[in-house]
Amino acid sequence: MSSTTGPVLAVLCDVGPSHGVGHLMRCVALAEEFAARGHRVVFVSEADEVPFAARQLSSRGFASVTPEPPYAAQLAALGATTVVIDSYHLPASAYAEVSAAFPTVALVDGDPAGRVAHTYVDQNLGAEHDTWDLPAGAVRLAGLEYALLRDEILEQRPSGGEHAESDPLRVFAFFGGTDAFGAGPVLARALVATGRPFEATVVAPASWEVPATGPGQSLSLIGPTDDLAARVRAADLVVSAAGTSSWELLCLRAACGFVCVAENQRVSYGRVVETGAVVGLGVLDDVREDPAEAVAALDRLLTDAGLRRGLREAGGNLVDGLGRKRVADAALVDSGSA
Repeated sequence: MSSTTGPVLAVLCDVGPSHGVGHLMRCVALAEEFAARGHRVVFVSEADEVPFAARQLSSRGFASVTPEPPYAAQLAALGATTVVIDSYHLPASAYAEVSAAFPTVALVDGDPAGRVAHTYVDQNLGAEHDTWDLPAGAVRLAGLEYALLRDEILEQRPSGGEHAESDPLRVFAFFGGTDAFGAGPVLARALVATGRPFEATVVAPASWEVPATGPGQSLSLIGPTDDLAARVRAADLVVSAAGTSSWELLCLRAACGFVCVAENQRVSYGRVVETGAVVGLGVLDDVREDPAEAVAALDRLLTDAGLRRGLREAGGNLVDGLGRKRVADAALVDSGSA
């Protein structure tokens, strides 16, 4: 399956019912940039295990194959000229194997933890101030300047101006493509507990019981959606996990409440809440135990129009949408293909 028609970007990334789709989606953003520059793209992942993820690749014309160690041999057979790896689960030895054979970009969140690459990308807020040990000669691209945003997000980004709100407010809630941590039911109950009127739509990859709503409240569930950006833009309030989609939401100038669903989100969650660009709803396990603080934060979000206006402005100013271009420029220089 080697390529003779031009450069090939191969993407080795985590995806699956227990992993979610966040890694794949930020890789899709970078893959779109490489494709626009003439690369053929192939994903080496378990995307077929998640129908939503498989659709994201097939709709863009990206090939998808199942990983087969040794990875360097598989990537060579695919004709790879540049490799992107985005994984919490591959061992450091896999990174070393691949980077010894190909110009390699590693997408990381914090400490690279011994994973070898030529270019590291940490798109998280404040990452530019962190210092980690890197291999000699490696390049590190860090901070929101390098946030990776898909075509869908860039096309839907508002140019500015006032957002026309509805009465009652439209709330859109999603917690990744698989909601691997079960945040949906927890935050749905917290929304209802505010007692405030709203029309909420929650993305629910798995079925769960919708809580009984109060006067003026409506709550409906939908499956994973291919028009997420349009739904975010139409919403008056977005409730989401503080994961890889955070920077997409800020780019879309959404008024957001974030919940921290995983340990590896804690630093990024704390930093973005401190900027005042989002309202923190707490750590998911704590919200499950005692939702009072999350309910109070959601009550503020539902009742304070000035707060929502300020969030839209602050978030939009943090992310300019040019991150993937900067990453591709750096990676192609490193590979000698610029």
